[in-house]
Amino acid sequence: MSWLDKLMGRGKQKAGEVTGDSSMKREGMHQEQEGMATERAESAEQMAQEERERAAEHRVERDQTP
Repeated sequence: MSWLDKLMGRGKQKAGEVTGDSSMKREGMHQEQEGMATERAESAEQMAQEERERAAEHRVERDQTP
C-alpha cells in the first residue's frame, strides 16, 4: 500500500524530529520515498496497459478495414 507507506513514513519522520531520533527520521524518509516510488511504478504500469489496449484497438480497426 503505497499511500500507507507514505503516510507512515511521514509520521516516522515527524516522530524522529520531535524525539531527536535521527534513525527513525531517516527510516521514515526512506519509507515515504518507497511509497512514492511504488505509486510512480503503478502509474507507469497502468499507462502502459492503457497504451497496449489502444494499440489492440487500432490493430482491430486496421484488420477490419478492407
